[in-house]
Amino acid sequence: MTTILAIDTATEACSVALSYQGQVFQHSEVIPREHAQRLLPMIEQVLQAANCQLSEVEAIAFGRGPGAFTGVRIAVGMVQGLAFALACPVLPVSNLAALAQRAYREQGATEVAAAIDARMNEVYWGCYQLQQGEMRLVGTEAVLAPEQVSLPAAFNSENLWAIGTGWQTFADSLAVQPTHLAQQHLPDALDILQLAQFAWQRGEQLAAEQAQPVYLRNNIATPKQAN
Repeated sequence: MTTILAIDTATEACSVALSYQGQVFQHSEVIPREHAQRLLPMIEQVLQAANCQLSEVEAIAFGRGPGAFTGVRIAVGMVQGLAFALACPVLPVSNLAALAQRAYREQGATEVAAAIDARMNEVYWGCYQLQQGEMRLVGTEAVLAPEQVSLPAAFNSENLWAIGTGWQTFADSLAVQPTHLAQQHLPDALDILQLAQFAWQRGEQLAAEQAQPVYLRNNIATPKQAN
């Protein structure tokens, strides 16, 4: 099996996962504003637990956003540095998709609406449906006001799972009401690893310089109030 290292720093959580010789090793911590200090030691910890050398890594997966701008940049910077050094490809994975995959892994969810608090009274929003073990995007990912979110026509609202910090922050204003609410609301490198394995099988790996963040929002500054 392919040795893939996965990392995520797009939210308050910082996590690392490794697929090595048919086994998966992982570590995750909720450490707001400490990602830059903790990420490399966590990578080393997971490699050591697997008795794997960094040089054995064949591809690096990462949460490419949407999420916290600083957090996403930390992941991209680390991935590019490691991938260039190892001369290995990268596998960008949506953090919204990772949330949906977590809902499937932990809850058996087959239709998921993922919402991450995007600040500025908006959410990052994406809807996913299970296809052969993989949560696949239905429609597009977007940044929206909570009142503007909607479900794809094909979704069965009676079996809808919700996951992500957006559901915590905007519980009373989101235009969609789920049937089930997941217990965990942060993405995990374990699910990024799983989605990256699907992407690897499809040949979707990219060169290191193509590791880029996806913010969904172009305007990251709060607009000034008119006088």
